Amino acid sequence: MDFKIGFRNVWIKPSTRLFIQEARRTQGYSILDGIHGYIYARWPYLYIRVAVGELRFARIFKPAVNWIGQVLIKKSAAKKEKLLPTMRSGKDPATSRLKKISLADTYHGKVVPTPAAEQLVTLNREIRLTNLEKIIPYGLARDIILQNPDHIVALDCPCRAARSNPCLPLDVCLVVGEPFASFITEHHPSRSRRITSEEAVAILRSEKERGHVHHAFFKDAMLGRFYAICNCCPCCCGAMQAHRHGIPMLASSGYTVRIDKDLCTECGCCVAVCPFGALTTEEESVAVNPIACMGCGVCVSTCAKKALSLMRDPSKGEPLEMGKLMVNTNSVS
Repeated sequence: MDFKIGFRNVWIKPSTRLFIQEARRTQGYSILDGIHGYIYARWPYLYIRVAVGELRFARIFKPAVNWIGQVLIKKSAAKKEKLLPTMRSGKDPATSRLKKISLADTYHGKVVPTPAAEQLVTLNREIRLTNLEKIIPYGLARDIILQNPDHIVALDCPCRAARSNPCLPLDVCLVVGEPFASFITEHHPSRSRRITSEEAVAILRSEKERGHVHHAFFKDAMLGRFYAICNCCPCCCGAMQAHRHGIPMLASSGYTVRIDKDLCTECGCCVAVCPFGALTTEEESVAVNPIACMGCGVCVSTCAKKALSLMRDPSKGEPLEMGKLMVNTNSVS
């Protein structure tokens, strides 16, 4: 990547320079990606409000936004093909995915139960994990490259902030590692704060108690990697809203809920709290729709009778569990 900047370095914030330096080291990351990433991270509240249709003028610009989105998707697909020439031979099983690169491939989240989310914010060493397709089942943006993983920022959730009557508290989006943490605190000082790993764990646990879902988010424009954990509620979250409308923007945790019929009293509490509408009451019993279930664990923590549990479901892909990945891979720095 060759950024030709016509400004003196003194005019550019240190975190922006850090982002550019990391972008230059990222294979296949273009100047168009850099512009997109800068806009996304510099003006996330406007970006999300336009994306979820919360601005009056958003409809006017929707055709232009859609066109830009398609251009970015095509550029991303072309970049992926250039980076993975083996796909052209048709021998790579990801070839069919490459030819169908969509919005969900460029910006997506992986559902992570609370213990797995806590692992992501308590790492004590830098991590480099690539080729995670079994865990992150998307054509793009599926690397975990954490530099300074103890640099964590709590950011006011752009999705919640976009709503007229948002869920509270707002400061529940966790930006993890560099160059992202510094960029956010430097450009959004009034909406962000640096926190410790212990404070991040406390936020995750509090959000779990509120019945919200942890998502590890990846974005093509954010250096093609993991950059944040969002604690999402179905009423505010733009990604969950898109998922409900058929855009597969969220990947399962790799688990599916199981019900112990002997313990279940059919109270219906789990049905009421399920963020993905995967639980229903049928013929005086609770039933699970395994396709809709994302394995978030919200219902499990709600059941007073301990009748629900998360079970591994191979059809849902592999879990994002850093403890196991760090043991089983040589890609740890």
